[in-house]
Amino acid sequence: MAQSAAGKSNKEQKYDRQLRLWGDHGQEALENAHVCLINATATGTEILKNLVLPGIGAFTIVDGHKVTGEDNRAQAATELLQELNSDVSGNFVEESPDKLLDNDPEFFHRFSLVIGVQLIESTCLRLAGVLWNAGVPFLVCKTYGLVGYMRLAVKEHTVVESHPDNALEDLRLDQPFAELKNHIQSYDLDNMDKKDHSHTPWIIVVAKYLEKWYNEHNYQLPKNYKEKEAFRQLIREGILKNENGVAEDEENFEEAIKNVNTALNPTKIPSTVQDILNAEGWKNITAQTPAFWVMARAVKEFVENEGEGKLPVRGTIPDMIADSEKFINLQNVYREKAMQDASVVSKHVESLLQSVGKVCVYKSKKKCKNAAFLRVVRCRSLADECSVELVNKDEITSCMDNPDSEMVLYLMLRSVDRFFQQHSRYPGVYNYQVEEDIGKLKLCVNSLLQEYGLNVNVKDDYIHEFCRYGASELHTVASFLGGQLLDVEFLLNKYGFVMPKTNLFIPFCLNNQKFLFALGCAAQEAIKMITHQFVPFNNTFIYNAMSQTSATFQL
Repeated sequence: MAQSAAGKSNKEQKYDRQLRLWGDHGQEALENAHVCLINATATGTEILKNLVLPGIGAFTIVDGHKVTGEDNRAQAATELLQELNSDVSGNFVEESPDKLLDNDPEFFHRFSLVIGVQLIESTCLRLAGVLWNAGVPFLVCKTYGLVGYMRLAVKEHTVVESHPDNALEDLRLDQPFAELKNHIQSYDLDNMDKKDHSHTPWIIVVAKYLEKWYNEHNYQLPKNYKEKEAFRQLIREGILKNENGVAEDEENFEEAIKNVNTALNPTKIPSTVQDILNAEGWKNITAQTPAFWVMARAVKEFVENEGEGKLPVRGTIPDMIADSEKFINLQNVYREKAMQDASVVSKHVESLLQSVGKVCVYKSKKKCKNAAFLRVVRCRSLADECSVELVNKDEITSCMDNPDSEMVLYLMLRSVDRFFQQHSRYPGVYNYQVEEDIGKLKLCVNSLLQEYGLNVNVKDDYIHEFCRYGASELHTVASFLGGQLLDVEFLLNKYGFVMPKTNLFIPFCLNNQKFLFALGCAAQEAIKMITHQFVPFNNTFIYNAMSQTSATFQL
């Protein structure tokens, strides 16, 4: 037992930074995942490095290239990556993806996620089709000179914990539940002594003055700026005054005034969640229905029956100025209601699963807490994107209103793939061919635009630049796309902050300041997909290292 406890302690210490971001359950999902990387290039190994360090369960590198003095591939990369974290299992297959697709396409079905790096277009499309049909997420990455590219292809990806920025509190002051209403009524601000009055939670203060507002405004919430200012003034007039008629210093009332907009936010189901509750995924529950959609069905039944059109109560309140007893009592009102709602949802889940002969093993509490933050991401397939009939011409054309948009880089990447199909090499791979390849690449650009019926202009400068790149994989771009740790501590110290315990390129708030930490783009998206936390991009990401800009497109 002592050894087990010590082991757990060591593990928590080792992964402390990321546990603060995605919790024990997120770490468990990461440790149970098996990721396949195709091609151990600079970009590929950067991606895996930042999956190995936080403790991915296992990885397999597929790469048919042999080790040379200039290029470390499958076996060498696997051995070196495993040195970074003894908890991670590493494997390698020294075969090309095309050979595996020919002989054993089901090989790729076993993985949680497949990451394809520096793939030629024909191989990419073949693999994408196999993974799409098998329901395995596919992340395509490419570094080409000063351009980084990512494409996510997944039929459906569900997110329970989307961790939205600046999420509004679920206070229900406009539609208080019975227990909250009774708790509010237990306060009598007009007959309190100074100490109790100045230590009443601001939520109660707003609720009490909302009652007065309702009586004078036909039970309508303050809606516009003028009405909210009048409501703030109503609260301001409630601040106690000393014997000289001067307002006392009551910080809880100042908090109430400051939080009027938050407190008066109408209780409603977000449109993104309503779309999920109206979707088809939950309608025909079977033994094979994913847990997410069983929960969605249960939440919908709750909303339509016990919830009176509202989602389960989240159960959390913000920190505030109040004495401990008053704050804890208020916190318990919300917490106990949240537990009651979660219990009701759990009963709906059990009933649904019993109807299809399954035992309930789902934990509903966390999902109820995040009911307002559910998300579903659906990407288009790569086959649809490349189809002449289904190409998203509107997206491409609208973005090309700016001839220097990142969209032009996407068109150039598609053009160099076309060049490869015709010449079995990329343009400019040999210095002496750069000039003669410019004309050939321009023909490829024009044929691409003509084939897809795109009435846009690609400047010659981009054609020249892509020939000059010679399909090079620059490590500076690879490290951004794959994951290069930045000197965040230096930046934080510069602005007077202490280094937080995180090493990920995910939003992290510190003293109300938001920073982006430094796990690279691809590793970040891989972790999102594996943990089902945070919302992944949909579906194409382009990074322009020349201008230090990036853009996301739905193609």
